[in-house]
Amino acid sequence: MPFLNLKKTFNHQGWHFIALLILLCLLYWYAQTHVGMTSGSLWGLSTTEWMLLTVIIPVLHQVYVMLCWRIELYQKGISTRFGKRGFTLYKIGFAMLILLRPVTLILLAVSNQGTIRMASYLAYTIAVILLIPSLYLFYSVKTYFGINRAFGIDHFYPDEYKTMGFVRKGIFKFTSNGMYLFGFLILWVPGILLKSEAAIAIALFSHIYIWVHYYCTERPDMKSIYGRENRGNTA
Repeated sequence: MPFLNLKKTFNHQGWHFIALLILLCLLYWYAQTHVGMTSGSLWGLSTTEWMLLTVIIPVLHQVYVMLCWRIELYQKGISTRFGKRGFTLYKIGFAMLILLRPVTLILLAVSNQGTIRMASYLAYTIAVILLIPSLYLFYSVKTYFGINRAFGIDHFYPDEYKTMGFVRKGIFKFTSNGMYLFGFLILWVPGILLKSEAAIAIALFSHIYIWVHYYCTERPDMKSIYGRENRGNTA
């Protein structure tokens, strides 16, 4: 199937690539200058190898979402080929990749555990503080927002969703970007609990990189679907 509307499909993705390249260079520099970042191993793999995996997964995830969203929104490329199964197939890929993000971070933290000095009581306190808004975010998504909408169903059915208002209940009463501000706080928890410098660094990388997705992909898409920029949660 020929790709149409390539300009719209890859709108702002040059900035996406530049931002990702900068983040990867900074992460590489930090890993090269801090011995604790590469200390340890797990199941025959070095911490460096685990760290590489934990970087590849979020990049694959966000590029996958960008391509699926844009190809469907501007070309109907998925639904044309798979019909109503298209969104379900996309969700399966999304779910697998997003679940791999915390799983690989946990394994990295185990591999690299004990590489930062922090009192255990402080680690537990910080972990609980981070978990509270994260869990409230997930509750708000399930209760008020809807899982399918969180997956980006509005890219598959824009005509049905463009007249819907923004969600302003639960955590979304306090911020229009709860998923980006609070959802990714959970990725910090393994590194903090296991006192892993590498896992904390990758959590920071992931948290910054999701904002690249927001500004380069989601925000422009919201303007296209809803006729205005995302000032509340829609996807």
